[in-house]
Amino acid sequence: METFFLLNRWLHITAGFIGFFVAPLALAVRKGGPAHRLWGQVFFWAMVVAGLTSLAGAVHIHSAFLLLTGIFSLYMAVFGYRSLYLKQLSQGGRAPLIDWLSAGLGLLVFLGTTAYGLRQGNVPAAVFGGLGILTTSRQLLGFRRAGSWAPAQWLHNHISGFLASYIAAVSAFSATSLTFIPFPFNFLWPTLLGVPAIFWWQARVRKGRLAANSEQLIVNSEQLAVSS
Repeated sequence: METFFLLNRWLHITAGFIGFFVAPLALAVRKGGPAHRLWGQVFFWAMVVAGLTSLAGAVHIHSAFLLLTGIFSLYMAVFGYRSLYLKQLSQGGRAPLIDWLSAGLGLLVFLGTTAYGLRQGNVPAAVFGGLGILTTSRQLLGFRRAGSWAPAQWLHNHISGFLASYIAAVSAFSATSLTFIPFPFNFLWPTLLGVPAIFWWQARVRKGRLAANSEQLIVNSEQLAVSS
């Protein structure tokens, strides 16, 4: 059993390391292009592996911090990825049952995370739980309003999910490795820097600066959905 958890630990570190450096590559290249899709796929699966292995590691070492961070990062990565399949919600389509179930379960988990953070005085848990509640609540409300989505809403969600997952991964690295930064700032500084970055990217979408690429993004995401 100890061999399993040792391998799990190294797999988690490797996946986290890959995601840490791949995310900036996906942001730097042309959006919707082959390189963006490639690095986005690598980042997504790296976050899935890092998230799942963090859950196993958290159980082994009884770490609520690792458990909550892993859940948040994993959920946000899936949220960002699934947005590629939900463009039809701006065209009268309905959200699949799997997305309803995922958002509903996520809401319950993040409610519990927030309650735990408030009860224990754990600021990071309360902050990430609150962000999770906000995300899942908006998802569920959006699913109810299917057909009235703005055409670029899926892109907003894609950006928010992947960047939030990256923020959580950097937060976990900082909290466990950058021990010279006092708690809770070692956990929260990526959020303080990353959330404005999310708003900036979303503002670019709203102002139409990505409009020239939006049709190509839709085509490419549809091709991705077909090939997956």
